[in-house]
Amino acid sequence: MRVLAVIFLCGLASCSLGEKAHHTVSEFEWYGLEVTASAYNSVTWQTDGNPSIAAWGDTLYPGQKVIAVSRDLVQLGLTRNTMVKIDTLRDTFWVKDKMNRRWKNHIDIYMGTDIKKARQWGKRKLDICYAVRIDSLTSKNNLK
Repeated sequence: MRVLAVIFLCGLASCSLGEKAHHTVSEFEWYGLEVTASAYNSVTWQTDGNPSIAAWGDTLYPGQKVIAVSRDLVQLGLTRNTMVKIDTLRDTFWVKDKMNRRWKNHIDIYMGTDIKKARQWGKRKLDICYAVRIDSLTSKNNLK
């Protein structure tokens, strides 16, 4: 049943995201994945260095639909600016940050400076669906 839910989520994402991002659906390969999700904020005690600067150098500000990913997920294709749909949330999120190396199979949803909202979110397992450009897959395969 869970596999069907991920397939359905990915199907919905490929239909709705293709138009919003001004890309045709055929430009992307969609993948589903179960991850652990928590939330984080732009506050000094939760980040390294400047709390408004993400790991790839992007500036974060409250209201953005951004996630941080564990570094093992980067290896799966969740790199900077990857589109992500989260099964319990309506919006499209974008990968803009990386988590500390100690985390595995984990995403952090950015919640600006609203610490109370992040704590209410807590930590949970959920399904995500993410898009990888087909041309990036082709270029990786050509290098092997």
